[in-house]
Amino acid sequence: MIRLGVLGSTKGTDLQVIIDAIATNQLDAEVSLVLSNQKNAYILERAQKYSIPNQFISHKEKDRQSFDYEMTNLLREKEIDLILLIGFMRILSGKFCLDWKNKILNVHPSLLPKYAGGMDNDIHEQVLKNGDSETGCTIHFVTKELDGGPILIQKKCNVEKQDSPESLKKKVQDLEGEAFLEAINLFKKNN
Repeated sequence: MIRLGVLGSTKGTDLQVIIDAIATNQLDAEVSLVLSNQKNAYILERAQKYSIPNQFISHKEKDRQSFDYEMTNLLREKEIDLILLIGFMRILSGKFCLDWKNKILNVHPSLLPKYAGGMDNDIHEQVLKNGDSETGCTIHFVTKELDGGPILIQKKCNVEKQDSPESLKKKVQDLEGEAFLEAINLFKKNN
């Protein structure tokens, strides 16, 4: 069984897909720890609801290295095999990326390398503005190069004339959970 650590700053929609897949034996894994840098992030409440160990860690008045060191200690205590970034709205230090090399997966709401460095609705607005015919999500390994790590999985969907940034976000989010499940299974198979 693979031990997952999750870093998140938002709702943790993709975490729910993972929790559900574990509960129905579609994924042989355990979410061993959820960490958030946002005290009121729903991802912490979601973890509590399923009795998953979780913790808020403030990043305020700390340099990036100190904050990342604190996370590393907690992740190591739980013997985490793989870290998932699910709506984690912070850039990780180069040292954290090296310490966890090939053990951190991020989901990005575009078909990288398109819109690398962008976030959330800004990406969906750009997709519409540029008249792209398709969009999707990318699961990639995290390196110190922002959104530049090796791509593991991409899922695509069509962009329709009537789409808005909000409808594209929903379409892409629907692909993310499925992509994460595939990525976790690929990671397990190769480790």
